[in-house]
Amino acid sequence: MADRFRVTLAQLNPSVGDLAGNAAKAREAWAAGLAAGADLVALPEMFLTGYNTQDLVQKPVFHQAAMAAAAQLAQDCAAGPALAIGCPWAEEGKLYNAYLILKEGKIASRCLKHHLPNETVFDEMRIFDAGPLAGPYAVGDVRIGSPICEDGWHEDVAETLAETGAEFLLIPNGSPYYRNKMEVRQNHTVARAVETGLPVIYLNMVGGQDDQVFDGGSFVLNPDGALALQMPVFDEVITQLDLIRTEAGWRAVEGEKAHLPDSWEQDYRVMVESLRDYMGKTGFKKALLGLSGGVDSAIVAAIAVDAIGAENVRCAMLPSEYTSRESLEDAEAVAKALGVHYDYVPIAEGRSAISNTLAPLFAGYDEDLTEENIQSRLRGLLLMAMSNKFGEMLLTTGNKSEVAVGYATIYGDMNGGYNPIKDMYKTRVFETCRWRNANHRPWMMGPVGEVIRPNVIDKPPSAELREDQKDSDSLPDYPELDAILEILVDQDGSVADCVARGFARETVKRVEHLIYISEYKRYQSAPGARLSPRAFWLDRRYPIVNRFRDMS
Repeated sequence: MADRFRVTLAQLNPSVGDLAGNAAKAREAWAAGLAAGADLVALPEMFLTGYNTQDLVQKPVFHQAAMAAAAQLAQDCAAGPALAIGCPWAEEGKLYNAYLILKEGKIASRCLKHHLPNETVFDEMRIFDAGPLAGPYAVGDVRIGSPICEDGWHEDVAETLAETGAEFLLIPNGSPYYRNKMEVRQNHTVARAVETGLPVIYLNMVGGQDDQVFDGGSFVLNPDGALALQMPVFDEVITQLDLIRTEAGWRAVEGEKAHLPDSWEQDYRVMVESLRDYMGKTGFKKALLGLSGGVDSAIVAAIAVDAIGAENVRCAMLPSEYTSRESLEDAEAVAKALGVHYDYVPIAEGRSAISNTLAPLFAGYDEDLTEENIQSRLRGLLLMAMSNKFGEMLLTTGNKSEVAVGYATIYGDMNGGYNPIKDMYKTRVFETCRWRNANHRPWMMGPVGEVIRPNVIDKPPSAELREDQKDSDSLPDYPELDAILEILVDQDGSVADCVARGFARETVKRVEHLIYISEYKRYQSAPGARLSPRAFWLDRRYPIVNRFRDMS
């Protein structure tokens, strides 16, 4: 009977739908395990297909191709350690989220996910069938239990595995980031270790997929809940873990314990990685954005440079007669500090042509929001033309405060393929700019030091679509607005909840009204990095036509 068992933990970044590419990554991990003398090489949940697949996995030709790829992978990795990999599994008219154990040239065992998450970004109860509670699988003479992701958050699956002979737990995950989620994961995993008296391996994937970023941070706990190993967040890493048999059962040998950065750094890293992977996995090499001289476009420019390099980012200033000298200087300063290509494209002539075209139709009507929005839509048209001509993906730059209340022009400044700051409130944008100026990390491709001059951060925000315009003309000041939005959006609170926190009912009702009437804009907005459990898109799904208003 073996007294030592080595597991190769492969915290890697798959691409949804890239069966050949994901299988190649699995083979590389297996080869590393073979070279290290591993008994088992483990990859995360649904790794072979990538995750989150949404309805793609229900397409028979897709899940059948994935199963065939798993069978081929088993043959390719026959002479060496067992390989554990997430993959869909179909049988008897049912489709499962499965964890396959490949050894000796075949699919030797399969675990089927029992608890299917059906909240936030997950729809697994609609997509998959629930597998039964089942026992462990064997690798050599060692019996291993693998609760799959959500199964690790419930005691019944781990308890059943322990009662039927599992000697340690390996939990494969496709767990996307939200702020402070690591603490939630660790609390659940400590509970499983203490309840079962078994070592627990929590293995998560990394990488961006649409709005979600899988942040890795895989870790290992011993039966008392003590941390034995901590892998880094966000990085692709292959790590060797040794377990030894003692009189009291298996114990994980202590390994490296990576530093976990604070939430400011993790949020920024998520925005960088989400953009980097969104572009890389969709085939875009270069990005473009309108640089207004304001804080939102400045931080998006910094994120883009950190994600893909200054040589791949184009910024354009598109001034009107309302654009201040201060904004012109601030935009140019940010572009120079970041080292990006910078274009100056005035819109006055185009705006005049559009106004002249519409003049006969608009005769007798006063100027209003229509004329303001023409400026924004003209900028959107010009930026999209540049995107088409140069093959650069246009980034949009609306923060969560603006997205929430519709303070953006549809088919104008909302144009774009991706929005890195879509889930970041304005007040946090200000602080993130300060954080980036003060911090630099090896994963950032942009320059060290101050890249957003203080005036960009400190001046009153303005869309500059009319003379002396300020955001505060139309909205509560951002600290107040964001605090109200935190209650109404992130906490699903009521008007009464806001009033109880000291906000004027009239102000809260106006914000609530803006949230509801802006739903149609959000349905047509670009995807963006998810930073919270209540991001706009899959986390919060509201009808466009909605006549309910909170009377509390």
